[in-house]
Amino acid sequence: MKFSKDIKRYTDYSGKSALVMLLTQQGLWALLQYRFFNWIYTSKLPKILKWPLLAIGVLKLKAIEILTGITIPYSATIGEGFYIGHHSGIVINANAVIGKNCNISQGVTIGISGRGDNRGVPVIGDRVYIGANATVVGKIKVGDKAVIGANSLVVKDVLAGTTVVGVPAIKVSDNDSADYIL
Repeated sequence: MKFSKDIKRYTDYSGKSALVMLLTQQGLWALLQYRFFNWIYTSKLPKILKWPLLAIGVLKLKAIEILTGITIPYSATIGEGFYIGHHSGIVINANAVIGKNCNISQGVTIGISGRGDNRGVPVIGDRVYIGANATVVGKIKVGDKAVIGANSLVVKDVLAGTTVVGVPAIKVSDNDSADYIL
């Protein structure tokens, strides 16, 4: 199950038990709610069961958003091993796609932008690190093992295994995310 891999990432980083992480980490609280309601959303449950459960999910996810400052709609697609380094100010669009074993920091926005055929939401690859207060928007692709520096605005594709920084973000090196992701 994906949530067990999320917990493992937290315990690997902290060296603390899963129970301690579940009791103290707001990112895990948000992920637990997201994973449960995403499972319902993607399940083959009859609509007569699915839609009332998802209505409850909207309310529970809103409560988590108010409590933690983390917005993760149940319809987003997030791979296993997702790690939220710090809570608050995190907004993930309902149509965002995020790969496996990605790390995001506080203040990150992954959202919609653009006009006409260019309007859309990012697709983020595996093992991507997104630094504090970065904004990744539009119909773009962020390649595997990319690093997005803090306070960056990403509006164009990011090549796999590269580091981008700035407003707008530009490639500054071929350093990948290996130093950021366990």
